[in-house]
Amino acid sequence: MSNTAKMSAKQRIEALVDANSFVEIGGMMTKRNTDFNMQEKAVPADGVITGYGVVDSNLVFVYSQDVTALNGSVGEMHAKKIVNLYEMAMKAGAPVVGLIDCAGIRVQEAMDALAGFGDIYMAKIKASGIVPQISAILGSCGGGVAISSKLCDITLMDEENGKLFVNSPNAIAGNRIEKCDTSNAAFQSEAGNVDIVCATEADVIAKIRDLIVMLPANAGTLAAAETTDDKNRVLDGFDGYASDAAAALTQIADGTKFIELKAGYGKEMVTGLMTIDGITIGAIANAAEGVLSTAGCKKAEQFTYFCDAFGLPVVTLTNVKEYAASMEEEKTISQAVADMTYAFASADVPRINVITGEAYGSAYVAMNSKHIGADVVFALETSKVGVMDAKIAAQIMCEDEISGADDTKAALEEKAKEFDKIQQGAEAAARRGYVDNVISGEQIRKHLIYALQMFGMR
Repeated sequence: MSNTAKMSAKQRIEALVDANSFVEIGGMMTKRNTDFNMQEKAVPADGVITGYGVVDSNLVFVYSQDVTALNGSVGEMHAKKIVNLYEMAMKAGAPVVGLIDCAGIRVQEAMDALAGFGDIYMAKIKASGIVPQISAILGSCGGGVAISSKLCDITLMDEENGKLFVNSPNAIAGNRIEKCDTSNAAFQSEAGNVDIVCATEADVIAKIRDLIVMLPANAGTLAAAETTDDKNRVLDGFDGYASDAAAALTQIADGTKFIELKAGYGKEMVTGLMTIDGITIGAIANAAEGVLSTAGCKKAEQFTYFCDAFGLPVVTLTNVKEYAASMEEEKTISQAVADMTYAFASADVPRINVITGEAYGSAYVAMNSKHIGADVVFALETSKVGVMDAKIAAQIMCEDEISGADDTKAALEEKAKEFDKIQQGAEAAARRGYVDNVISGEQIRKHLIYALQMFGMR
């Protein structure tokens, strides 16, 4: 564990909410268990501070576990306070933030504590898709608490002091924490269990404030805010960003502010949140490799369901030409692509797709194409849309003609150009109605704003 000074449970709340806005609830509640001489032990607020406040004038409900009170362990009344907070948040229609620093279950309370875990799980499940839930791992988050954290929509982790685990590293056969710290932020981020990793807990809290401002208060609220960014801002040199999805999305976003989620997991796909003309949207894009992988598809699938639940329009940047190819991928890729396709196709929110590079085969079809219900599809002038790479297609269709030529390389190039002209260009797809408009990279932000306005998002 790091020696870095940590904020107290109360200080964390004060850092999160606007000054003097926090109202504590249930501050006098504490344990009622007397087994194992528990009556002799003081547990202020039963190890968790609960209440509500505002973040940039947005109502938010917060619970912060107090590691100085019986190690922040979850007992009967500790759980009851969290459940009560969730019930209030659901009625008020406001997000819930959990600041986690906890030793796990309070063993002295046995079945009462275990029942408390179940009550917390149930409260979070009932709130799923109704109000946003954010979990911040600022200390230990093990066992059943790790499950509780993953029932939230977005999980952040303090790289310095956070520890996330179901089984502690030393409890895993053949492992020691010195060999592989399976509880640290790097490991858990790569596994896809953490959405955002921050260097310090102060950074975590600052990022939560950004998320609260960006996310809708609940599933029935439009996520919109004022912006000073120019609606007609031209993205000079955007084509140079087309192969760097995160950089491309950053250029498009209001104030060039893009919050990437799960950056360490499924790196073939980029997902995150940003605003365009003040409207919060969920962004999904293929990374430079142009490959659909199992992890990348799962990442896009889960994020699409999140956006659909909270009414966030989905904008995709498509640059995909093939599936990941390996023995392991072959076991899982078909199901992962099918699940992602289903998520896109079943979403009720506005879906806008921009083809920024190559878009080939059934991988392109699965990537929020017009064929599976995308509402608007743009394509950059330099993009390619088709069944496969032109050279490969020419080799398949004209094998005899090419092999019989005096110069096979020149013959292949000629047939590839012919195929490319007839079938591959963005204009060819537009003539068939598969692309709504062919645009320049510099104008992409303006066209996305027009599309959002058309859907009545303003």
